[in-house]
Amino acid sequence: MLGKLNEFKDSLKALKDLEKQINNYDLSDPQSLIDALGIDMKELDDSFEKSMSPSLTLNYVNKSNNKEPEYAYNTDSGFDLRSNEDVILSPFDRALIPTGLYFDVPENMEIQVRPKSGLAIKRGLTVLNTPGTVDYGYTGEIKVILINLSNETQEIKIGDKIAQAVLCPATHGKYINFNKVEEIKEKDRNANGFGSTGN
Repeated sequence: MLGKLNEFKDSLKALKDLEKQINNYDLSDPQSLIDALGIDMKELDDSFEKSMSPSLTLNYVNKSNNKEPEYAYNTDSGFDLRSNEDVILSPFDRALIPTGLYFDVPENMEIQVRPKSGLAIKRGLTVLNTPGTVDYGYTGEIKVILINLSNETQEIKIGDKIAQAVLCPATHGKYINFNKVEEIKEKDRNANGFGSTGN
């Protein structure tokens, strides 16, 4: 206890010393203060970026001959899923299409399987249960429920992009306690939905 108290006193003293130093500088010129304190802004920016952007490891098995999963751009939130079999989809047909990919989803995360906008607009192909959910506990093959909403038969070949996968934070059921109540208190929106804010 005494040790913690001494640490606290030392911290207070260091803060007071820093305050005295700062008061000796012209605060209307922030650059002179930064230079005087020996702050390396690039190092500070890099450190801040690392602390705000922790990297995650997504372990996977690829049992297909398709390309390995990758992000097309560093700023993308989704990576492509590719078909692992040839499929013919007549108008309004749907099919469960294997990808040959298996993921070890990190805890407190999920993978969402979403449509690709290019496929949707150009060919009328979309993910039927969008977004499909791949839970943390699921370790089987990722399969995509694709539907053809166009008026033309669509051919999907092995290696074709059929959907995109997005790794997202998720609150797992073990952290949720259902609590039955008599009513839900009113909020600003209440039951207004389905177009209540306009077109």
